[in-house]
Amino acid sequence: MKHNKKTNAARRLDELKIEYRIMEYPVDEEHLDAVHVAAEVGMPASQVFKTLVVRGDKNGIMFAVIPGDGELDLKALARASGNKRAELVHLKEVLPLTGYIRGGCSPLGAKKNYPVYMDETSNNWPEIAISAGQRGMQIIAAPAAACYGCNGGTADFCRVTLVPSYKICYYSLDNLFAQLCLKEIRLCWPEGVWLTLMAV
Repeated sequence: MKHNKKTNAARRLDELKIEYRIMEYPVDEEHLDAVHVAAEVGMPASQVFKTLVVRGDKNGIMFAVIPGDGELDLKALARASGNKRAELVHLKEVLPLTGYIRGGCSPLGAKKNYPVYMDETSNNWPEIAISAGQRGMQIIAAPAAACYGCNGGTADFCRVTLVPSYKICYYSLDNLFAQLCLKEIRLCWPEGVWLTLMAV
């Protein structure tokens, strides 16, 4: 789908003839996080995916694309990507490595064709939002199309933590799973004990 405003990410989808749309929103330099972006575009934070730049000890730089309200599980990503260890790239390295800046980092159209790993919860939505490669612009597309455009794959490497965790008692679990579009939720209790709740 052709659009007047072009970014490298949008051009990549045009080249592949992938359907998408651009959603613009006002940029707040003090709040560039995905949860704030989700509020600006009127979508749940779990439907707006953020792009993190990660370095694996064996295979080097890669993108991890996870829900805006999620936390990257570096150990799980390392396993999925064939690495023993993985760590987030320092912010000052993001621009020279990808050509993108914080708040406008896209898994599409980067300076190099890095591997892209998208969290499997993307498949819970008919469409997801990812950065268009510029602050104030999101690409909305079907998750399978976005993943194809990124030349990536999906895996489970994201955690959603409710803090404080005891507040779970105030929710209907059925409603909670439906709202978050998740199959399981891992809760961190005192003393480092993790409890996993699974949808049935």
